[in-house]
Amino acid sequence: MTSTLPPIVQAFSGAIGSVSANTLTYPLDLVTTRLQLWSPQKSKRHGGISGAALTFRHIFKDYGIEALYDGLWADSCATLLAKSVYTRRLIGSGGSTKAKSSVIYKPSMIEELILGFIAGVASRVVSTPLNIVTLKLQTEREDVEESVESRSMGMTDIIKSIYKDQGLVGFWRGFQTSILLSLNPSITLAFFQMYRRLLTLAKSSRFRSVQAATRTLNLAPPSANLRPWEAFFGGAISNSIAVILLYPLILGKKRVQVSSSATIQDVLVDAYRGEDILASGNLKRDEEKAEDSKIVGVKGLYQGLQMKIITVFLSQGVTFLVKGRIEQLVIAAYLARLRGTTGGSQ
Repeated sequence: MTSTLPPIVQAFSGAIGSVSANTLTYPLDLVTTRLQLWSPQKSKRHGGISGAALTFRHIFKDYGIEALYDGLWADSCATLLAKSVYTRRLIGSGGSTKAKSSVIYKPSMIEELILGFIAGVASRVVSTPLNIVTLKLQTEREDVEESVESRSMGMTDIIKSIYKDQGLVGFWRGFQTSILLSLNPSITLAFFQMYRRLLTLAKSSRFRSVQAATRTLNLAPPSANLRPWEAFFGGAISNSIAVILLYPLILGKKRVQVSSSATIQDVLVDAYRGEDILASGNLKRDEEKAEDSKIVGVKGLYQGLQMKIITVFLSQGVTFLVKGRIEQLVIAAYLARLRGTTGGSQ
């Protein structure tokens, strides 16, 4: 029903849904960021649920509940910018642009993936500076080399600090990795389409079985449209798969953006070795204790993954619910106005 709404309504409801989900799940995202930057061996924080609980307790106890929302404003702005630029669905939908045509053009899977990648890159161009500001705000309280006064820096102070230390280039640090991460929406879409086709095939097979068993010819064939809960789980599972495939790059990008000079190769090697990267941007290398340090291995490249998946599921659910509710309100308002116009003309 909501798929027939104008693209602007779908874009608006999707943006509001994303911001709402971002606000509700933001503490989880902040905790995930801390887990991604800390060593899995540090203070028994292993990056799983137990590590997240310890991190949450540490932040709440030492800094208060407001610290769980450090950088929320910048992150919400980045989310809005990314959603406003990411127009793959609007570009790919031929129904609104070719309404007068008898044949509705449906882009192929390859075209969908290309459009998704291009739109993803474009959205990251405008949102990366705010993402970096958000990351700095999320980690500044843990910067042991900074004074107490600097830990309360606001968004403006962070922007001035980045510009002073690295210039304009600093606001797009790690963008090369972000380009690769622009594959996330495309991968998500590919798996979602696969999920949708498999589900449609399963429904059709069940339909034919029931029809053959009852010998009834007037049963309505199953609809290709997904039910709300089917769309939610399909989107969440597809997005989770994309996150798992790209997670080392996700972790590496955050570590590069926090650092001042490290490359993606450096931070991934450090993650593999189980080393920290401090919020000040300096890689924590202790040559005297290097021999005693335990190699974490591949799991070091996936620290914080469990919390990331949980955040993806919750964010997907909230976005879906809010978006659907807004579209329902728009339809209700339109019908009410239509009834009022009809009643007035009589």
